[in-house]
Amino acid sequence: MLNKIRMSANSIAIVGIFSMLAFLISPSAAWGKDLKKCEFQKGMCFVTWSANKYSTDASDASMKEVKLLGTKWVSILITWYQENCSTSKIYPAERTPTDESLIHAIKTAHSLGMKVMIKPHLDIVDTSNGTWRGDICVSEPEWKLWFENYRDFIVHYAKIAQENDVEMICVGTELSSISTVKPEMWKEIVIKPVRAAYKGPLTYAANWDEEYRHVSFWDALDYIGIDAYFPLSEKDEPNLEEITKGWDQWVKDIEELQKKYNKPVIFPEVGYCSADGTARTPWEELAAGKVNLKLQADCYEALFQTFWTKPWFYGMYWWRWGTDTRFGGRGNRGYSLQNKPAKDVVKSWYGKSVPKKTPFSF
Repeated sequence: MLNKIRMSANSIAIVGIFSMLAFLISPSAAWGKDLKKCEFQKGMCFVTWSANKYSTDASDASMKEVKLLGTKWVSILITWYQENCSTSKIYPAERTPTDESLIHAIKTAHSLGMKVMIKPHLDIVDTSNGTWRGDICVSEPEWKLWFENYRDFIVHYAKIAQENDVEMICVGTELSSISTVKPEMWKEIVIKPVRAAYKGPLTYAANWDEEYRHVSFWDALDYIGIDAYFPLSEKDEPNLEEITKGWDQWVKDIEELQKKYNKPVIFPEVGYCSADGTARTPWEELAAGKVNLKLQADCYEALFQTFWTKPWFYGMYWWRWGTDTRFGGRGNRGYSLQNKPAKDVVKSWYGKSVPKKTPFSF
């Protein structure tokens, strides 16, 4: 009997050791955070490419209109630049929102009862050869320098986020040629320092094409983020049923990725122009063609119908809402939903209770 007691005690000790090891190697323990539950995000992308617009009375009034839609989360855009796809220097420009302007927008959103995600973008200055941020790819000797410069960019906003109680950070957007390679540089040079500076959850906004399937560091983040500009129809003017049907293949792919990593999925950016053809190429700003307010609204409705009840889906941020209440309008064919029927679709869905979701913690 004594030997059995000793064996039992030893077994308990071994189990305890393994439990402690599991805790110590878990992301939450390593980052020194208490576990928190993921939250569904009824979101909106709040956008400017101006140094001081976020701190204006017009911006405050526009933010109040965002709140009236039932929006619970707002992403605030910040853009830095590099000259072309092969350089390693990353810098703010004159049109980059100032820190003071950003902080004003954060405080305004918080005062209205909304939570905030800071969403930094890196854009290319010289796009004459058709390149964009997804084409950034420096030469091998410069990779470390590029990542160190990119780290400084993101950590700068991580510190602002920590100091101003920001609820989430997006560590990158649509860097397709980089996110699928160099996983250790992403984790050690970028994500680890961000975790040290900021204690909230992190996501990354992967492009809708092949990128989201192959991001090399989903395991180091809290949410899988997809900028969901998926093509949904070849027609110029598809109806709601046709648009909804267009989601079928993409939902299957997203579900497979979600199961692989067992993390909640959000769309940090999704939107549609109010013009013919937007369901065919949602990623394009349509500067020509017939204004089609109904098609934009139907694209919004189809997404809500498709994803609202998915247990692993935790929200979307609509692209885009500007810093002036006069943006958009019935004659506008761009992405804005302001002063258009699509706004009413968002208000209707954001007024609903969120269905039961699979519980996730970070």
